[in-house]
Amino acid sequence: MARISPLEIWIGTRKGAFVFRTRDRRKWESEGPFFGGQEVHHVAQDRRDPKRLYAAVGNSWFGYHLNASTDGGRTWQVSENGLSMEPGLPGTTIARIWHIAAGAPDEPGVVYLGADPGALFRSNDNGANWEMVEGLTKHPTRPKWTAGAGGMMVHSIQPLGKGRIVVGISAAGAFRSSDSGKTWEPFNGKVLCDFQPEKFPEVGQCVHKLLAHPAKRSDLYQQNHCGVYRAKFTADNWQDITKGLPSRFGFALAVPAAEEQTLFTIPVNSPEQRFVADAKLRVARSRDAGKTWQFLSKGLPQTNAYSLVHREAMSSDDKDPAGVYFGTTGGSVFYTRNGGNSWQALAEQLPPVYSVSTAVHGETKL
Repeated sequence: MARISPLEIWIGTRKGAFVFRTRDRRKWESEGPFFGGQEVHHVAQDRRDPKRLYAAVGNSWFGYHLNASTDGGRTWQVSENGLSMEPGLPGTTIARIWHIAAGAPDEPGVVYLGADPGALFRSNDNGANWEMVEGLTKHPTRPKWTAGAGGMMVHSIQPLGKGRIVVGISAAGAFRSSDSGKTWEPFNGKVLCDFQPEKFPEVGQCVHKLLAHPAKRSDLYQQNHCGVYRAKFTADNWQDITKGLPSRFGFALAVPAAEEQTLFTIPVNSPEQRFVADAKLRVARSRDAGKTWQFLSKGLPQTNAYSLVHREAMSSDDKDPAGVYFGTTGGSVFYTRNGGNSWQALAEQLPPVYSVSTAVHGETKL
């Protein structure tokens, strides 16, 4: 396996995972597939221990498993002791692992995992052993949760530090905890739910992606089934920032660390059509926390673009100017190294892309 470079882009696809490495965001080396032939829904680095990676791997025939690496992806081992719906929700099984997130810096050894059907797990020993977070998984509002098109998944796990954590559930909404996951409350004030009779319910919203700003952890953004929103962690309500976008619907979201009020999303035509708006692959960027939007298309296909960018398939790095990376269901991966002003193809003809994530190793001028 090639030597680890300062920046890696891990791409999970329908038929395995691939990694692209660079020292300058201009020249790239690639390797893969890892887990060839299997679905890889997410690859996540533990920034507290940069050589530690987690991957959600499997298929509908043989089930889904958590794999862990302690050597930057050279070798992998199944690491899922205790990862079960029993006894918390007897009679149910894990249908799919959707998202893995290392804990906050003040949570040494803690890792979180979100799964279908609507389950959150926590490990206190770097994934060696797991236990269900029953305060969320068995929340009193659970009877009102429903499965989205991809299942009833816990995703977008955002540990914020000081016991604070927020997650997204499709389709139940956002939930937050201030006591390290012991207790949870719905966090969906003023978030539209236009597919339900009640348009602003306590729960039932379909969060597509939710992110905290990497440097300002209390600043939250979400791309919902019904719009783009922002909020503070302590707020009662979310603020709708969709105005100026061609569609309320979309999945992807990126929030780069180097800019305080910048976010990126990719509008999608509609819940029925599910390809990028107007069949033009455009990235929407706001540099004022959603007050105004600019559409970025230089280097991206502007005709016959009928692909989709999934919820885990967009990410950003911590460099200035920001690098943003996303992959499509058509197997193309695009990136920018200048904050979105222009885009280049990183990969083409991959299997359909499920996830794109960054891994950082050491300091370098990128």
